[in-house]
Amino acid sequence: MINLIFNEMIKISRKRKLLIISAIVAVLVAMFTYAQFREIQRITERLGTTDWRAQLQQDIIDAENRLNSSSMSDEYKEYLRTLIDQQKFYLEQNINPQAPGAPTFIRIFLENAIDLFIPLLVMVIAADLVSSEASGGTIKLLLTRPVKRSRILLSKLLAMILSVSLIVWIVILLSYLISGIVLGYGGWNLPILSGFESVNGELSTQNVHLIPQWQYILMEAGLVWFVAIIVGSLTFMLSVIMRSTAAVMGIILASLISGVILSNTISSWESAKYLFMINLRLTDYLRGFAPPIEGMTLGFSISVLAAWGATAIFIAFYSFTRKDVY
Repeated sequence: MINLIFNEMIKISRKRKLLIISAIVAVLVAMFTYAQFREIQRITERLGTTDWRAQLQQDIIDAENRLNSSSMSDEYKEYLRTLIDQQKFYLEQNINPQAPGAPTFIRIFLENAIDLFIPLLVMVIAADLVSSEASGGTIKLLLTRPVKRSRILLSKLLAMILSVSLIVWIVILLSYLISGIVLGYGGWNLPILSGFESVNGELSTQNVHLIPQWQYILMEAGLVWFVAIIVGSLTFMLSVIMRSTAAVMGIILASLISGVILSNTISSWESAKYLFMINLRLTDYLRGFAPPIEGMTLGFSISVLAAWGATAIFIAFYSFTRKDVY
């Protein structure tokens, strides 16, 4: 099995996909770092001070003014109200939630990349693990070896999991190294308030407690990794049952984009909470934001995603071990 996994990792490395993914992440992180640096400068020039309390108070005022817009959706207004309540709570506790630094950049980047950017990177790796060999005809040569089909597919699945884990690590490492050049590398022990809950549209601070930022980032990284594995499993399944890599990527891309759109518009469609793409933003539960549909919790979303992932793996193995190869 180790040799099979090693062979699969060699195939992935020869396609230089991990290198391309690293380059994409590096460019985007550099762009976002520069954008954040310019935003800090702009706010400082506008307010005439570097006092984070004054900046946070201005953010609260800006958000409250935006709530008066008649064209804003009810879902986004609820998001803004929760954000305002959190910012006021940070002021009361005299804690700067946006203290500049590479760890803070990692935390914010993971929160915004969990439902689209990182799943897209995973899709690039997993989309052609099997479909490319089926379309190229090399799958026939692979199956002539004295190894069970299930073991061959298991090696590909484990190689996918290793690659996904490496992608998450690359994102965190490059985010830290690149953003730290401009923002500084300190801030791992910055206190972060965790335990916010949205109850009936109101922010509950009953279970709020302080944790160091490194622990919060570790929790986020675990959730990001879990989401990436689930998206990778679904992509892996499609790669098994379809011969066209382009079709696999198209289906996953359409699902991810539709999830981003639906999350902001489906509060009244209760059964949509069982769709995998509606449950991808697991980090929002850590931040205390209201779920897309009332009643959703972190445990519920993890269970739904786990069910989708397990079903995808079952279908992949059932199809691969039984279908004819031509």
